[in-house]
Amino acid sequence: MSVNRLASGSLCWRTGMLTLAWLGLQSGTAIAQSGLPTAAPAGQTGSCRPSVLSQLERHTVSAGETISSIAARYGLYPGTIARLNPGVPDAPASGMEVLVPPFNGMRLEVPSGTTWNDLETAYGVRADVLFELNGCTPRPESVFLPGVNWSPTGRVGDYNGFDGYPLPERAEVTLAYGPHGRGFHSGLDLQAAPGTPVLAVAAGTTAFVGPSDAYGNLVIVNHPDGRQTRYAHLGELGVTVGQPVVAGQQVGTVGTSGVPDARKPHLHFEIRIRTPQGWVAQDPVLHLIGDRSNPETNRYTGEELSK
Repeated sequence: MSVNRLASGSLCWRTGMLTLAWLGLQSGTAIAQSGLPTAAPAGQTGSCRPSVLSQLERHTVSAGETISSIAARYGLYPGTIARLNPGVPDAPASGMEVLVPPFNGMRLEVPSGTTWNDLETAYGVRADVLFELNGCTPRPESVFLPGVNWSPTGRVGDYNGFDGYPLPERAEVTLAYGPHGRGFHSGLDLQAAPGTPVLAVAAGTTAFVGPSDAYGNLVIVNHPDGRQTRYAHLGELGVTVGQPVVAGQQVGTVGTSGVPDARKPHLHFEIRIRTPQGWVAQDPVLHLIGDRSNPETNRYTGEELSK
């Protein structure tokens, strides 16, 4: 697959590995915004939602409206509307319908055989983000690429990751983030003995504390700039909803509650980024500063799954 075939366009994509400013993130997460579904299917560890392209709104043009005014009404760039509606003039006729996405980006028809990794290489948008925003389709065909920065001189802010670690010591990864035989694993399973303290990796406010389907006993901490951490399969819960926490503070203990993916006791740890589509899981290794240069922290050890 030629990357040049995918990236042959005049768009300027400005991204950073961890910044994700192109997703239109908001700061100051509210306690209620934990992102948990009201009734998650048992055993579900991923976060798949309907694809962005299945949620396009049809806007009926009123007299005097332009592509720019429609974009402003929905908080989008004009280029987002224009590229999603090729052939529509800057001043559409009254009564015309234009498609409006939930956030900035563009639709792309990709050649047969293209993978999500191909798209990441071509456009600089992480494959796991594209996978979830496009409904977790195994093979991309018509996809939505999020968050175009239309300015050739645009910049995104820098974010270096979390200084903390969710356990007192570095742990063996028994199941890494990403696709595996039973589906998509949205975090890291860190092997640890029951009762081991579970620690917040950064300062924030607890958004959810309690049992949650397959997660079992779960603590969710919302952090500034639209980031969130989740600590699952806990034994004891050590915090309450709405409680401020600091890096290194104990939020619970390792347990075996819920529906763990691996047999050995472990902490299921997730890092999610808030987008207009909801909380999208990311590979925690990219956010844990001490782990990025060590490939051993992001490998699947081959432990047999519990189911």
